[in-house]
Amino acid sequence: MFVSVGPAAFTAAAMVNIAANAGRALPASFMGNGPLAGMIIRVVADWAALWLWGLAIWFFIVSVGAHVSCFGHGGPQFAMTWFSFIFPNTALATSTFAIGNAFDSIVIKIIGCVFCCLLIVVYLLVVGMMIRAIIKKQILWPQKGEDKCEGGFKCGQGECPNCSQEAKEKEALGLAV
Repeated sequence: MFVSVGPAAFTAAAMVNIAANAGRALPASFMGNGPLAGMIIRVVADWAALWLWGLAIWFFIVSVGAHVSCFGHGGPQFAMTWFSFIFPNTALATSTFAIGNAFDSIVIKIIGCVFCCLLIVVYLLVVGMMIRAIIKKQILWPQKGEDKCEGGFKCGQGECPNCSQEAKEKEALGLAV
């Protein structure tokens, strides 16, 4: 679910950085006054980026809320998709710094630093859980992880919809299961 954070946040960061250079990129005669047009573009783009940054924060809050219930007693089993807890959120950190620079806000820059530190902690936790899952043979082992039915392996438990479907198709064709 964190994948929804990335597009809005990266777009916000890009808008701020492009708008910051609009004054230099536009010719002096652009719309009669190039430097003024560049300043107007910067103001409009910065405020639009602020809105997109807020949208990215909203998506982040919704995504955190959606995942809180999963981490109860025992928690979920590790899957490689846990890396999606980190990488889309780097966009939010990037846009936080861009917004902090655009509005010259030390508070937003500090929030960006705190967010980066939290991302590093979560990254280390995910890597630690990945190493733990490898040692416990929960991933990167035949018939374990996300690939229970791939590569010719059969989970044999009947719980896998792919294996069940494949067995039904072979049965319908009269082939041995």
